[in-house]
Amino acid sequence: MATFKVIQPGLLTTVQDLGRYGYQQYGVSVSGAMDDYALRIANLLAGNNEGEACLEMTLRGPQLQVLADTVVAITGADLSPMLNNSSIPMWTAVAVGPGDTISFPRSQRGCRSYLAVAGGIDVPRVMGSSSTYIKSRIGGFDGRALRAGDYLKGGRARPGILGRLPPQFIPEYRNQSELRVMLGPQDDCFTENGIHTFLHSEYTISMEADRVGYRLHGPRIEHKTGADIISDGIPLGAVQVPRDGLPIVLLADRHTTGGYTKIAVVITADIPKLAQAKPGDKVRFWQITEAVAHRALRNYEQTICTVKDCIQRGH
Repeated sequence: MATFKVIQPGLLTTVQDLGRYGYQQYGVSVSGAMDDYALRIANLLAGNNEGEACLEMTLRGPQLQVLADTVVAITGADLSPMLNNSSIPMWTAVAVGPGDTISFPRSQRGCRSYLAVAGGIDVPRVMGSSSTYIKSRIGGFDGRALRAGDYLKGGRARPGILGRLPPQFIPEYRNQSELRVMLGPQDDCFTENGIHTFLHSEYTISMEADRVGYRLHGPRIEHKTGADIISDGIPLGAVQVPRDGLPIVLLADRHTTGGYTKIAVVITADIPKLAQAKPGDKVRFWQITEAVAHRALRNYEQTICTVKDCIQRGH
């Protein structure tokens, strides 16, 4: 039996989990949630394992008719979630039932919101993942974004699961972000002035911003000779600088390889912050060491472990 019927699909609503790993050598992109923190917390609140498939909603969410009793949790961007005619508290598990309608009438803060349902969104796994990669039409719901008339199936709610996230773990989404980066792998392809420009300038997220990457507008970054290199692997958060000197930060649906110089990589712990930025928002880059990046990742994972403990204890 289906759990939801899609009345309106929203701007871009896809099924995502934590990604499709182990296939980049064959040219298959990782995909997965743009903001993995929000997805993982949503799942924990709904009583799931943190990597279950959720709905990722961008800027304008869907309208869903509830067809079965279940529990949902909505995290990430504030898209003004409503249950029938009342606001749904975010970062909280909420019981819903047949006849209810969930909608997202307007965007207030952030870019991407996540809806977890008890048991996860039930779609076929492709290469070990439920994530949607639209360009290759694989994963998720028939390899595409949701459409009106689609039916989605969730799992069974665990008894007594109605978690609420302690306020100190709820991120704030701002229009200006400072992103920590490690220089490389091709920072030697840029002049000293080019690196200084990159680290001391403010950039604006352009309208060319999607799940593949964010193109930034601002001061041009100077290469020593040119932007082309022999194609190599592209990590999550790589800051690629093509010949026009304007950086592109590559994200969840990035290609597996690329032939432009990469001046730096945004650290894993700061990717959720960037995933919640939208066109017109500002970003700056701050260089850190490998040791600091490792410490930031440990702290990030420890935060999620702490949240898991809090939810399980009912706090």
